[in-house]
Amino acid sequence: MRCLALILAFCLTSWPLAAHAQEVSIGVAAPSSGNFSILGKQLLDGARVASEAAEARVTIVEADTGCSAEGGQAAARAFAEHAVSAVVGFLCTDAIEAALPLLKEAGIPVVTPGVRTATLTDQRQRSGWPVFRAAPRADAERDAVADLLVRRWRREFFAIVDDGTIYGRELAETLRAAAELQELKPVFVDTFRPQLDNQIGLAGRLRRAGATHVFVGGDRSDIAILARDAKAMDYMLTIAGGEALRAETSTVPLAAGTLMVGLPQWADVAAPEALAALSDAEVVPDGYVLPAFAATQIALAAARDARAEETTVGEALASGTFETALGSLSFDAKGDLSTGFYRLFRFDGETFVEAE
Repeated sequence: MRCLALILAFCLTSWPLAAHAQEVSIGVAAPSSGNFSILGKQLLDGARVASEAAEARVTIVEADTGCSAEGGQAAARAFAEHAVSAVVGFLCTDAIEAALPLLKEAGIPVVTPGVRTATLTDQRQRSGWPVFRAAPRADAERDAVADLLVRRWRREFFAIVDDGTIYGRELAETLRAAAELQELKPVFVDTFRPQLDNQIGLAGRLRRAGATHVFVGGDRSDIAILARDAKAMDYMLTIAGGEALRAETSTVPLAAGTLMVGLPQWADVAAPEALAALSDAEVVPDGYVLPAFAATQIALAAARDARAEETTVGEALASGTFETALGSLSFDAKGDLSTGFYRLFRFDGETFVEAE
């Protein structure tokens, strides 16, 4: 009986400690007010549902960044006061750059699914900011354009044109430079005048140059018009563009067969379990919902690993590989994702489907 009493006493005293060991506190930084509140709600919804679906007992500390430097600093102070294990969130550069020095001092790492500014992680060695980006970098699109199209078009007569904007020119120049490194030369390179009612002149120049494929650094409207005018000339031309093809609409329908280098629709690639959890919570997986869901999973797993390995959450984030709603993710030495999300899609007349 005495042995039984001792065992019962041990169990009763150990259970609260075991339960406490599974508790983790996560900060969620999102613009809950102002012009970006809709996006902030998406981020908050994803983080909340992910925390509810987690095996651990999770406390969420929410802070409104307002997408401003002042809001970022206020959020950081709140997270430090609550001694959260990690922070998920931030959508705006001003807010996260203002918050990171305070979070660094408090020893709290950040997993951001929204800030794509390249300098955020490029200055990591100098700044020592504990930030991990669960989203593509700002320059990831142009690198993906170069990587995917150079490999695909190396035996084609391809041209490269842009609309003169910073966005279009950077895409075009990165592709041209990558092609030259592979000793490939486009048959035609030019800057065209955008937002015209027709692109007959451009189509004619491309045909005279012998181009069968063209990358257009520009928007959906100009690409749709170029495809229409080439077709009217009985000119078979394969056209590719960047992710602006998905973001914009145009009065001229986009031609079937148009290629796009872009990000997938997150709901198309998400784990069924995550989609089910969101459905149960009556949350539509739009915008930042699934990226925030995945970022929260990463933060929670890193907190668990840090506790098990007796290390810091930041060290766990730097060295770990995490199973998330968007696949297996890890970070490089800068804190950027080791895996790219960009893919090549083909427009089928109604939507973009991944190209084979």
